[in-house]
Amino acid sequence: MTGTKIIRGVQEAHHFQLLIKQILEAGLRYEPGREIVYRDLVRYDYLKLKERIGRLANVLSGLGVGPGDTVAVLDWDSHRYLEAYFAVPMMGAIMHTVNVRLSPAQLLYTMRHAEDKVVLVNSEFIPLIERISGELTSVRQFVLLTDEKTRPECTIEFAGEYEELLAEGRPDYDFEEFDENSIATVFYTTGTTGEPKGVYFSHRQLVLHTLAITASVGAYQSQGRFRSDDVYMPLTPMFHVHAWGLPYMATMLGVKQVYPGKYEPAMLLKLLLTEGVTLSHCVPTILHMLVSSPVVKSVDLSKWKVIIGGAALPEGLADATLKLGIDLYSGYGMSETCPVLTITYLTKEMLQSDLSSQVKYRIKTGIPVPFVDLRIVDEMGSEVAHDGKSVGEIVVRAPWLTQGYLKDDDMSRQLWRDGWLHTGDMANIDREGYVEIVDRLKDMIKTGGEWVSSLEIESALSQHEAVSEVAVIGLPSEKWGERPCAVAVLKPGFTGKVDGDALRAFLKKFVDEGVLNTWSVPDRIVFVDAIPKTSVGKMDKKKLRTDMAASANSVK
Repeated sequence: MTGTKIIRGVQEAHHFQLLIKQILEAGLRYEPGREIVYRDLVRYDYLKLKERIGRLANVLSGLGVGPGDTVAVLDWDSHRYLEAYFAVPMMGAIMHTVNVRLSPAQLLYTMRHAEDKVVLVNSEFIPLIERISGELTSVRQFVLLTDEKTRPECTIEFAGEYEELLAEGRPDYDFEEFDENSIATVFYTTGTTGEPKGVYFSHRQLVLHTLAITASVGAYQSQGRFRSDDVYMPLTPMFHVHAWGLPYMATMLGVKQVYPGKYEPAMLLKLLLTEGVTLSHCVPTILHMLVSSPVVKSVDLSKWKVIIGGAALPEGLADATLKLGIDLYSGYGMSETCPVLTITYLTKEMLQSDLSSQVKYRIKTGIPVPFVDLRIVDEMGSEVAHDGKSVGEIVVRAPWLTQGYLKDDDMSRQLWRDGWLHTGDMANIDREGYVEIVDRLKDMIKTGGEWVSSLEIESALSQHEAVSEVAVIGLPSEKWGERPCAVAVLKPGFTGKVDGDALRAFLKKFVDEGVLNTWSVPDRIVFVDAIPKTSVGKMDKKKLRTDMAASANSVK
């Protein structure tokens, strides 16, 4: 209140540090008997999770890991990864979640740049590590992660196998208090140019992010609510932005957690059904893989809630998923934002409308979660009109955004221009505050002096009955500057029966309705067996541009 004075006491009050260990402690208080499941191989409760985290911390300490040291993890989504999510930062060390899909050169760069000291490596990635191990000058010890009983033959000298080391480690570890601003995690984001960039987050940031997304998906009466009696299974790699932070949220709530290891459709569906999974999150390509499976149509998925992020959700895919009874909605963020910034929110009136009306909002990126200050600005930095049409760049502030790129002051300043984190994502916002991503700034197509959104064209084409997947890119044109080119994968049975003219005619209906402008109809439509994907499952438009440019001359 105005005029209120804060009087300092004689004895200073305790300054409570926000640390990751408090997330674990909360889950243990409420549901210590809930299960952690790994494929069809491992099953234990939260009390055992705490014990194993203590054992891992003692093992790492014995290997020389101390506060400020970096521990790298190369694994599929597993109980081991979850244990590292807690044990490593709770020691005051830094967990480097390594992108196992990087090239050997990129892998070497990131591990050297992060100055990894101890490496936990799944046996599947040993050939990759063997190629670079001689140049990992900061690494002192390797620990083997494996589901097999036999050890693989290789040139790497291991300190031991994970389970054997944990069996020897003491279950109790004294996780001390320290500064909440200490770095807890680091990982690397790959851009279109230059070397991968290190993104890092503190304990305070991760705790605040956990609290905000828990409130956003659990407290508000809307679609996809996530509560303590849910069953969680990530379909986003745990090396990618802490699996969007949901393992921390799931642990704080004490929910049953299911980890699928390597993503294999048969195993994913098996776990989904046998373990009663009710909440997952993934990029559209993983959802497409599952929805396209013939098995899906014969099972009941009406209790499954799925958050889509990482890329725009095409309307056609959303419609097909909702018709299967799946409670599908969207979230938005990026590596630099920890990552969640916005999540779909459907009002009571929206939820009572039919699915065709709901889908328009479910594919939007929703509204900002608590404590996110989000604006959409033009090139001069002024906010655009909240009319659902005016387009600008998303800039944000929140307590959990990365402070910059590791050891890269120039790029950090570029990221945080004028005191706002610049996302590079172009969007509009309507009067009700719903944000809709139009495109990545680098993926917008400038043709004939007009800006065209590749995402809007993709969403329209995805609604054609023959289209399974589609990506749209801009290619150079001597006459128009750029022209959109569509690369499509057809559903089985349509190959040879649908051509580019048919898809262009389909798009012209959207032009007539005013959904697309006349510049949006591609001159070139290419049919392929598969669209290339990035290391985190997004459509690789950089590679598509290179491939398409090499396969034909510039569009005239």
